[in-house]
Amino acid sequence: MSYTYDYTKATAGESASRRYWRLMKMTLTRLVRVKTFRFDGKTYEYLYHKYNKTWKNERGIEIPIFRELLVRYQNKRILELGNVLAHYCPVHHDVVDKYEVAPGVINEDVVEFIPQQKYDLIVSISTLEHVGWDEQPREPDKLLRTIEHLRERCLAVGGTMMASLPLGYNTYFDGLIENGQSPFTTQYFLKRISKKNYWIESDWEGCRTSPYGRSVANALYIGIIRGESVSTTG
Repeated sequence: MSYTYDYTKATAGESASRRYWRLMKMTLTRLVRVKTFRFDGKTYEYLYHKYNKTWKNERGIEIPIFRELLVRYQNKRILELGNVLAHYCPVHHDVVDKYEVAPGVINEDVVEFIPQQKYDLIVSISTLEHVGWDEQPREPDKLLRTIEHLRERCLAVGGTMMASLPLGYNTYFDGLIENGQSPFTTQYFLKRISKKNYWIESDWEGCRTSPYGRSVANALYIGIIRGESVSTTG
């Protein structure tokens, strides 16, 4: 099946003994922990993958959610903003990432990216929060410009765009949610409830005070925008 998890990749510079120890630790951790979580009416398995130690952070839920979406769209045109999924499974779609150099990745600022043909699905995993926020000079509203550009110039009629953003990292985006100004038309919230990296569905009130940890999110926002459908009237 397409987008099957790949557990064979080695971290650059990691010794064979280190890889073995990491794999054993991951396997033992999975054996003693809860195996599944719920999102939008479905049950998903937590991802235990040695890359980025997903059993310790939000990747453990993000990758399963987005992978399931990719499988449903695998025969459609797909764009990923930020080179994330390729670290966990072989990808068969276009990837735009301004900074990460890798085979097949388009190194271009997404606000300047104009595809020859629009996409049926656009995904972004914990990337949009960095746009404008971690650039010099800082441009917080570049986040909104990027989302609008993706919607107007990259998303096909009837298409879907879905993105995850950690809460507590980009206070500009958090402020948009607080003031009811999120650019996404559908939104979901997930909250980390234990050091064992268990997650539950929540809402803004349940997540708004969750701090962003040391490179680990304690709350996650997933937003969806659906492209306009072709009118059948007139």
